[in-house]
Amino acid sequence: MSREHTDSPEINKNVHPPFIALFYLVAALIMQKFIPIPFETSVIIKTAGLGLALIGLLLGLSAFMEFRKVQTTLDPHGSVRTLVTDGIYRFTRNPIYLGFFLMVIGFPLNYGSLWGLVAAPFFAATVSRLVIEKEEAYLEKKFQGQYTNYSLRVRRWL
Repeated sequence: MSREHTDSPEINKNVHPPFIALFYLVAALIMQKFIPIPFETSVIIKTAGLGLALIGLLLGLSAFMEFRKVQTTLDPHGSVRTLVTDGIYRFTRNPIYLGFFLMVIGFPLNYGSLWGLVAAPFFAATVSRLVIEKEEAYLEKKFQGQYTNYSLRVRRWL
């Protein structure tokens, strides 16, 4: 029985990066409720958390605008038409996932919890394994040398 080849990354259809981020964000807030990490919460810390979350949101919006410019899909399960390397993609290959990462840290910090700092590396590892590695393999196969050159110039996260 052969599997039909499609022009898309081989990401499990049940894996959705926003839900992965939401899972770790909610887990961080729940952990704070049941196993609080004691630390002095100040207005500066809470503001920094909100700032990180807003930067994360702006990264995602910036990526969305770049995808719209070249009329390609944001769906990690979909077929891309163009390799996006302009705008925010000049600085990071994964601005949306970096944005989620900052939100996983920022929102809990804004609520007085350090658990986002604990959850963020687990989020990064999960999204790398379940999504980014598969996206990169797909982009390498589809765009070959163009993607290789891009990945040598621009880091995966920052």
